[in-house]
Amino acid sequence: MQWRHLATALLLCSLYVASILTNKYVLSVLKFTYPTLFQGWQTLIGGLLLHAGWRLGYLELSTLSGTVVVSWFPGALLYVAVIYAGSRALSLLPVPTFLLLQNASEVVLCLCSAVLCREKIPLVRLTSLLLITLSSGGLLFCDVQFDPGGYVWALLHFVCAGIYKAFSYEHSKSQSLSELDQQYLNYIVSVVALLPSSHPLGDLLGAAEFPFLYFYRFHTGCLASGILGFLFVVTGDRLKACISSADFSMWLLAGKMYACALSTVLFETTLTTWMGICLLLGLVSEVLLTLGDKWQEGGSDCLGVSSSLQQKASLATSGIGSQGTSKVV
Repeated sequence: MQWRHLATALLLCSLYVASILTNKYVLSVLKFTYPTLFQGWQTLIGGLLLHAGWRLGYLELSTLSGTVVVSWFPGALLYVAVIYAGSRALSLLPVPTFLLLQNASEVVLCLCSAVLCREKIPLVRLTSLLLITLSSGGLLFCDVQFDPGGYVWALLHFVCAGIYKAFSYEHSKSQSLSELDQQYLNYIVSVVALLPSSHPLGDLLGAAEFPFLYFYRFHTGCLASGILGFLFVVTGDRLKACISSADFSMWLLAGKMYACALSTVLFETTLTTWMGICLLLGLVSEVLLTLGDKWQEGGSDCLGVSSSLQQKASLATSGIGSQGTSKVV
C-alpha cells in the first residue's frame, strides 16, 4: 500500500472513531435524544457540504433525471429509517453492543440473497453469519445494561440496513448512480422527511426545554457530528477507488475496534466475562466475513454480498450520525 493510501486509510479510521464517539457523547452524555432534529441537522450539514464541494469542483456528482431520482426514492426512505433507528439505539446502548448488533445486517443481506436469488452461501460466510447470530443473540442474556427499547431500535436499524444494501446493489444494475449520488439524494430526502416531522413527533417542543441548548458543548458536538460525517463520506469514497473491498473492510474493522476500546474508557460501560466472549465472537465473525470477501473478490453474486462490507462502512456511521459513504446518527 502506498503511503498516500495508508494516510487516507488512517484518516478514515480516525474519522470513524471520532464520528461514533461524538454522536455517543451528544446522545448519551448530553442526552439530546431528538433524532428528527439531530439527524435532520447532520444530513442538512452533509448535504450542504457535498453540494458546495460539487459546485467548487472538488467532488463529482451526476446530473440526475427525474426517473433516476424516483427509482432511488425507496432506498432514500430506507436510509432515513436506518439513521433514525440507529440514533435511537445508540442513545440507549453501549458502543460495543451497538456495533456488534450492527453486524447482523449482514445476516439480513444474505437472507435476501438466498431468498431472491436462491444463491448458495459459501462455507466461510455461512460460518461468520452463524457467529454473528450467536454473538448478537448472546447479548440478550448477558448484557447487564440491557435496555429493551435499545434492542428493539437496533433490530429495526440492522434490518433496514440489510434491506438497504440489497436494494442499493439491485438498483445499481439498472441505474448508474455513484455512491456520492446516492448519498446526496439520501441527504435531501432525510432533511425533507425528518425536520418537518420534529413538531408532530414532539421533538421540537422537547428540544426547546433541553438543558444544554445554549451550551457550547452542545453546539460544538452537533457541528462536529455533521462535519465528521461529511468527511467520512468523502474519505471513504476516495479510499475505495484506491484499495480492494476486503482491505477497505479491514481498515473499517480496525476503526471499529478502536472505537469500542475508547468508548469503554470515555463512557459508562459495564462488561462481564460473557459479554466479552460475545464481543470476541463478533470480532472473529467480522474477520471471517472480510477474509471470505477477499478470497471471493472478482466473483459475482446476486446481491453483491462480496462487496457488502463497503456499504456497511457507509451505514456504520450513517446509522450513528456520520452519514457514511453509502450512520453514523
